[in-house]
Amino acid sequence: CCLGSGLSREPRSRAVEQVHLRCTAGSLEWMYPARALRVVLEPNLSSARHTAVCIKPASDFQGASIYVERAGQLHLVVSEAEGARPRHVSCFSAHTPQRVALFLQASPQRDISRRTASFQYELLSNQSAVGPDFKKMALVEAMCRPCDNVELLMAICSSDFVVKGSIRNVSHDSENHMSQVDVSVQKVYRQKTRIFQQDEASGEWQGPIRTLLQCKVKKGGGDFLFTGNEHFGEAWLGCAPRFKDFMFVYRAARESGANPCEFQLN
Repeated sequence: CCLGSGLSREPRSRAVEQVHLRCTAGSLEWMYPARALRVVLEPNLSSARHTAVCIKPASDFQGASIYVERAGQLHLVVSEAEGARPRHVSCFSAHTPQRVALFLQASPQRDISRRTASFQYELLSNQSAVGPDFKKMALVEAMCRPCDNVELLMAICSSDFVVKGSIRNVSHDSENHMSQVDVSVQKVYRQKTRIFQQDEASGEWQGPIRTLLQCKVKKGGGDFLFTGNEHFGEAWLGCAPRFKDFMFVYRAARESGANPCEFQLN
């Protein structure tokens, strides 16, 4: 996390301040934005191949617009007007996989009332996928197709969450190109944070999972094994086979010694 203020600089300075962020995911908070700020995303992992960058502005994002530098030119990613849209995530391709430069341009202000341009960011590797329209499409961890057996066996080993449950409801958000799957959870095998929680009134475990609108997710009966990864504190759907199909695949792999990790069946 990086915290800074536009008031800490010399009033007449025309130099562009630079900040280097070394993590693959984090946040930046620029209070009282003035003039410009160049943010270089330069993770310490020299072998990493990051193919996309995603930015989620805070709900109170004000005072600046965000651009990405490409071949010496600036391309608008988040304007101040659209920065405060709820759940709006902007993704764009990383032309230089090991170094991405963002440029924050402060908006002209007549007063010095408090404004804060803050956002979260994530660098995605080529193991992830984003929609074809990088600027407007929401995040997606897997394309809209069933996982094959190898992908499924890897998903239970490496996903941020693995839960058994059924679909309570599916809702669609056409403006943000997202669908939300509300899940009634029977068993939480793994979760990175507390997205799936127990309802105090009913005692039932439940939680939301997001995916792309273009995947056309529909409500179906029966039990599923939901897997996927977390982005900006939200669960995004990866492989989601019917539980009985998963059990068949996993047992066959374990008998032949082809399972990449042990999975707790009971």
